[in-house]
Amino acid sequence: MRLFDIIAILIGLSAIFSWLNHRFLRLPTAIGLMLIALVMSLAMLLPLPFFDGFEHDVQRMLNVIDFEATLLHGMLSFLLFAGALHVNLYDLAKQKWVIGILATASVVGATLLIGGGAYLLFGLLGLQVPLIYCLLFGALISPTDPIAVLGILKSAGAPKSLETKITGESLFNDGVAVVVFLVIERIASGGAEPSVIGVLALFASEALGGLVIGLSFGGLAYLMLKRIDNYSVEVLITLALATGGYALAEHLHVSAPIAVVVAGLLIGNQGRANAMSERTIEHLDTFWELIDEVLNAVLFVLIGLEVLVLSLSGEVLLGGVLAIPLVLAARLISVGIPIGIMRRFRRFSPGVVAILTWGGLRGGISVALALSLPDGDYRDTLVAVTYVIVVFSILVQGLTLGPLVRRKVGPRQEAGEGAAVSDRAAQ
Repeated sequence: MRLFDIIAILIGLSAIFSWLNHRFLRLPTAIGLMLIALVMSLAMLLPLPFFDGFEHDVQRMLNVIDFEATLLHGMLSFLLFAGALHVNLYDLAKQKWVIGILATASVVGATLLIGGGAYLLFGLLGLQVPLIYCLLFGALISPTDPIAVLGILKSAGAPKSLETKITGESLFNDGVAVVVFLVIERIASGGAEPSVIGVLALFASEALGGLVIGLSFGGLAYLMLKRIDNYSVEVLITLALATGGYALAEHLHVSAPIAVVVAGLLIGNQGRANAMSERTIEHLDTFWELIDEVLNAVLFVLIGLEVLVLSLSGEVLLGGVLAIPLVLAARLISVGIPIGIMRRFRRFSPGVVAILTWGGLRGGISVALALSLPDGDYRDTLVAVTYVIVVFSILVQGLTLGPLVRRKVGPRQEAGEGAAVSDRAAQ
């Protein structure tokens, strides 16, 4: 099957499923598309005459698609840049400590908690997965996906600062989780010394290298944008920045996600304020919003179809179901402890821990990282368990998050969140 045929099929299915969702289901786009694709995939597994042979055609198409390469070395650069482009740096700065801790310490903590818990769980089920691979599983399932959740938060009337926390955390924890995953993967393959100093050095080189690339190329693009006023050229510059910066970071073996997020934040704030006309900003926003929506539609259709090529057994399926509360508990602990400590110095919106825990949806990056594991029994088990968690996360957590937000937050809006609790200190 030709590449153009695959693209045509995926975009065609995304368009049809989007129409069906908008016309009948009226669910958030990401949730609706994945649900329709998943239902269609499960229907194809049934012995129905009108699906005769169609299942094998779809499986052949999915086997041709390298999901890990498609997302991690293609779509992710556009999705992260588009997300960062629309984040207000001033709002982000007000939440910098919360976002920074959630995107680093919480990710590492969740990785260790999930890895250790999964090792015990898999052992009880007779799934002999080594501890280092369980830690890899912890790293790949830790990053959260804001795509499906932000629309729900807005419709439920969630405070702006809560949206900023979730968006900022998700943008940066993707990059951090990928770095953690790569560090553990290199240890598993014998490519790095399993020492604290070696791990920290590898982590620092990946993260700081990504930061430098993002600032350097983002700054260069900013200077180019400032010297012209032609929206088509300026949009092209941002497109080159997202693709070229990501590709260069990968070739230099530094964090490409962090590089493209930093570049997107720079252009979306400094570039928007000082280097672009109103006409350019309007065209730039329209272009990147469209890119974001189209790629996300294709991504969630792919996730829904992926069930056709999974190796599911009773033990693995049970492992996936039992891993759901493990992942949620690790998220609760890794989010609750830091916020509990920070409550001594700042105020938070009502139910913030519950919302961050239940709203920490897992998405395509977790599936892609699982599919990037080396071939073998461990990979098949971890891919299937990851898929079960992602489907539960998007469908169950995504569809129940709105009522949770309305119950926890209600009609109230935060006032002065982030201010020091000075009254008590003065007493």
